[in-house]
Amino acid sequence: MTSPPLTARSFMPESLMGGARLGDSEYRAVVGLLTWLGRVRQADTAHPRVRLWGVPACYALAGIPALVRAAHDSVPAFVLMLAVTAGYTVPLLWRRQRPVLVFAALVVLSEVCLGLGVDSGSSATQLVALLNLGRFGAPSQLAVGVVYNLLQTFVSIAFFNGLKGSDQRASTPVLAFLAVVAILSMAALGLAGKLVNAYIEALKDHAVRLEVERDQRARLAAAGERARVAREMHDILGHTLAVIVGLAGGAAGLAESKPKRGADTLRIIAESGRGALAELRRLLAVIHEDEPDDTPFAPQPGLSDLGALMERVRAAGPAATLRLKGELTGLPQGLQLAVYRIVQEALTNTLKHAAPDTTVEVTVAADPEAVHVTIEDTGPQLTPGTDEQGKGLVGMRERAALYGGQVAAGPDSRGGWTVRALLLPTSTAPDLMEKHPA
Repeated sequence: MTSPPLTARSFMPESLMGGARLGDSEYRAVVGLLTWLGRVRQADTAHPRVRLWGVPACYALAGIPALVRAAHDSVPAFVLMLAVTAGYTVPLLWRRQRPVLVFAALVVLSEVCLGLGVDSGSSATQLVALLNLGRFGAPSQLAVGVVYNLLQTFVSIAFFNGLKGSDQRASTPVLAFLAVVAILSMAALGLAGKLVNAYIEALKDHAVRLEVERDQRARLAAAGERARVAREMHDILGHTLAVIVGLAGGAAGLAESKPKRGADTLRIIAESGRGALAELRRLLAVIHEDEPDDTPFAPQPGLSDLGALMERVRAAGPAATLRLKGELTGLPQGLQLAVYRIVQEALTNTLKHAAPDTTVEVTVAADPEAVHVTIEDTGPQLTPGTDEQGKGLVGMRERAALYGGQVAAGPDSRGGWTVRALLLPTSTAPDLMEKHPA
């Protein structure tokens, strides 16, 4: 998994994102600095060999004047100066992997040069080693390096000034001040680099975690959408097929004795099939909403469609009645769809187990606080646990739960089965019609 590219905003904490605590000029300055640092880091990451070899090469060039002077003196002096220059620059190639070892090697070399009285223009590489000691070493190691460099600087200045005239000793305080500033600056830069690296790594980890969380949310959303689609298809196909099976059984018996009623029954079967296909088409259109389609979509079923639903049930055999109480027209479309699907699923179960004399009564009552749905039939009774194990009751409970309600089902005193549902119009649950328009 790749991390997103680092930009100026990647470095900015949330408290500074909006510039709430900084003025416009300060905010722009911070953004500009962080942008430059980000670009430098990206360039360094893209071309790591440039800095790896470039720094030693620059210090090797700084030692050329000393090499030229040594060549004028003698061949041994030139060879010695060449070895000293190589000793100061070559170890820098491992300054990131072995910061402590490189710093120690340069310290030993500088002590040898101090004892021999050799002054090379490449000796400043010790500051580079100190910087990398701050970036990649422990704080205690950096502290030891700073103290040692300060002591070595004062000793070397005193040693070389002791060899010079009194007129040149007047510059000792200036040299000492510049040396202290350089040492402390390199140590501070190294420590700052360590902190920046730690902050960037934390940002990368945070970006990776955000990406993982985003993928998890996408998978959960996809799983929720699959569950919703499965529930819708179960309700649509389950009810329609139950109606078709009941009507087909009746039509087979009427085909010879009452051809006209048989033909009417077959037409009801065809109409039920077309309705189911239309609902499935609407559902699949929501799934593939990115595909253009010029055909207008009909709305999802609501309470006004309960009458047609009862007509199909009556055509399949059972005597069905519908009672509506209270103010139902102002209910949200999502809530109406949930009530419709609960009634549809309960009637589907009635059709599956209906006897020739089965009757079913559906009551939908609304008050300011809740919507009560009751579906009662006269049986025969279901075997305890039969519907409990199916998806029908689970789907009804899921729909009621979306609106802070619940569903209960079981045998009744009339010898049949009763389903009771409670839904809350004022629930904070999302409206299905708004989230999944047909």
